[in-house]
Amino acid sequence: MLNIETPTLLLDKDRCLKNIKHMTERATHYGISLRPHFKTAQSLKIGLWYKDFGVDKITVSSLLMAEYFADDWKDITVAFPVNILEIIRINRLAEKLDNLQLLVEDSSEIEKLNTCLVTSVNILIKIDSGTGRSGIKAEDISTIKNVLSRLEQSEKLKFIGFLTHAGHSYKARGLAEIIKVHNNSTSLMRKLKATFINDYPELILSVGDTPTCSIADDWAEIDEWRAGNFTFFDLMQWQIGSCSLENIAVALACPIVAKHADRLELVLYGGGVHLSKDSILLNEKPIYGLLSKLNDNSWNLPETENYIRSLSQEHGLAKVSKDFFDSVSVGDVLTVLPVHSCLTADSMKTYMDFEGNAYDHFIGHY
Repeated sequence: MLNIETPTLLLDKDRCLKNIKHMTERATHYGISLRPHFKTAQSLKIGLWYKDFGVDKITVSSLLMAEYFADDWKDITVAFPVNILEIIRINRLAEKLDNLQLLVEDSSEIEKLNTCLVTSVNILIKIDSGTGRSGIKAEDISTIKNVLSRLEQSEKLKFIGFLTHAGHSYKARGLAEIIKVHNNSTSLMRKLKATFINDYPELILSVGDTPTCSIADDWAEIDEWRAGNFTFFDLMQWQIGSCSLENIAVALACPIVAKHADRLELVLYGGGVHLSKDSILLNEKPIYGLLSKLNDNSWNLPETENYIRSLSQEHGLAKVSKDFFDSVSVGDVLTVLPVHSCLTADSMKTYMDFEGNAYDHFIGHY
């Protein structure tokens, strides 16, 4: 049994490898190039597992993260609108990598990049296919043409395609809603391809959200997936319908520090600074994680009546059934399946597997 004294993010390696294997096999089946997003695990060691499944290119969410992975990966897309203030870092990466791919959505960025770059980079135009976060609206052909015109005048920026993230799939609940988001998003992207393919015969369409990549079957004309959360999955993906509870590959181990019999609640050492404060609605109540017990090789599947009802900085308050309450003691360690594994992993900065091995994590945010 593991020696756990404080909140510890546990990694079920077998589940993680199964998740990676499943997604790489899906990509192969549909003839899609997989460029997984490493913002979920943010770990050199875990990232290298992908190479065993034939993956040779990745996505990251920042230039700092690209630097963290640049010794092992030479083909990297930074899936965040380019920040010209980081031009020194951009140039450093462009010279180190075989292929650095950046996102633009504003034509004013192009002239600045072209002036300051020391070597050429590939450019994807960020498209908003319904999320409403960033990117040019897919229907705004005039603005897209303006950006393309600026790119054509650039010596150091090569347009290679359109990129979108159907993040509104995270609001879906069940297969039908996921497929609806998928159909709408990919339809918009296919129309863009049809509009510009004669002028740019090699342009690619890059998409990347775990719900649609996990469930949808129609991928005609889509060239690349950038999903990332599937590496670990989480309760949000379970509620959406992207995975089962058996697929979730990380859980936060938390010591019990107090019991309150009058309200059938446990006080856990594990709060918002460990789990983040993302929540989902379950039976019309906000929850911040599901509780389960450790076994020798992993954790047991949770039951939905045992959940984290509130979080403060270090505290987690867990509402549990009478049987569960009576079966545990102060000093026992429980596991909490996270609502959002990306943010939990980012908060914890390290992992431990069930053999006691530690895993590195990118920590260079600033």
